[in-house]
Amino acid sequence: MKQSQSLATKLAFLSASFMVTSAYAIQSALPQIKSALNVSQPQVEYLVTAPSFAVMFFVVLSPLLQDWFNISDKHIIMAGITIVGIAGLIPSFVSNYMVILISRLFLGAGYGLYNSQAISLISVWYQDHERTSMQGWRSAFEQIGNACTLTISSLLLIYAGWHAAFLVYGLAFAVMAFFAWRVPNDAHSNTTTSDNQQATETISPITNEPVTKISPLVIAILAFVLLIKMDFIGMEDRFPGLAVAINGKTFTGTGTYLSLMLIGATLGGACYGVLQKHFGYVGTIYIGLILLAIANFLFGFGGNSFPIIAAGILLVGFPMQVLTPLIFNILPFMAPMKLQTKVTSFVLIGFNFGAFFSPTADAWFNHLLSQPLNGLGLAAPFRIYGVMMLIIAGLLFMGKHLYELKRMDNTVEKKQPATVHVYTK
Repeated sequence: MKQSQSLATKLAFLSASFMVTSAYAIQSALPQIKSALNVSQPQVEYLVTAPSFAVMFFVVLSPLLQDWFNISDKHIIMAGITIVGIAGLIPSFVSNYMVILISRLFLGAGYGLYNSQAISLISVWYQDHERTSMQGWRSAFEQIGNACTLTISSLLLIYAGWHAAFLVYGLAFAVMAFFAWRVPNDAHSNTTTSDNQQATETISPITNEPVTKISPLVIAILAFVLLIKMDFIGMEDRFPGLAVAINGKTFTGTGTYLSLMLIGATLGGACYGVLQKHFGYVGTIYIGLILLAIANFLFGFGGNSFPIIAAGILLVGFPMQVLTPLIFNILPFMAPMKLQTKVTSFVLIGFNFGAFFSPTADAWFNHLLSQPLNGLGLAAPFRIYGVMMLIIAGLLFMGKHLYELKRMDNTVEKKQPATVHVYTK
């Protein structure tokens, strides 16, 4: 069995994504931080959103730094995880707001430094259905990491105070050690590989020829990820306020529902490989779009019925984590292998900008629908998101890209593998 095929090595590849969403781990400590540091509500919220702002820059800088210093994917991932651990722990020992905010920016820099490599490295080492399954599990590991770090941080907060909540970032060092131990060494994609190192050339399932340039479809993918991320983050952010508007100010169960939503998201990532195998790219994207539209309509038209609103938030994670790995699984066919990290970084900018821009976009939708930014009006934007998902499904059905995806399904199924290995000396 090849080293990269063992279960322990697969877990090591996936472990790199465990800490990627840990910026949200300290959400439960925000009231205590606000009181202890005597800052405003927007200021304390910046401690959660600041990492996403830094990620947008460093997913662009990361491949440039990698080229400049000639660093392999494995080692830049190790460097990024180490920065996450160091920057994440700093607030455990200081009580100055500006120092904590700067440390959170460095935390985001760590995420951005290795996030795209953690995704593209799977495309390099795994092929066909195994790659599809690994991308699905990678997405699931992000949600598992989100849930685990949030739970651990909340427990540390309860028993040891807000400073201790940041100790959860110590997990990054355990992840880094496991990743360094089990993941095979790789050569940088723009350098010549040695006898024991492997480069991969992507073969287009549409033309059956090597992919030599970036497809224009990457722009459409970027717009799509921007939209679905705004939708997902907006629903997460507005659910607590909507729940209180329906159930009263004494309602404290929002955390439970958000945790259950993360479980659904984890299942979505875990099921992606099975869905793609049985329904292909076309069927899987339709499943994701339709379920996402249903979740938005439940949330947007639920009115003052909390069970309907809750059904929407519980459902939204599953299709989101079906569509996310599908996007990253299609990307290898959109660009040459040597440009995979750059294309992945480009798409990750869409995800992070969508998260950052979500509050502004949702406020615009409220204004468009003449709905207030409070009470039941918080649900209004998701009616628009639901309609958008159905429009995208319709455009895909009528457009030429459906034909391309069908060809991709048929070719990948009949002519395995979809990539060929090129060994160089």
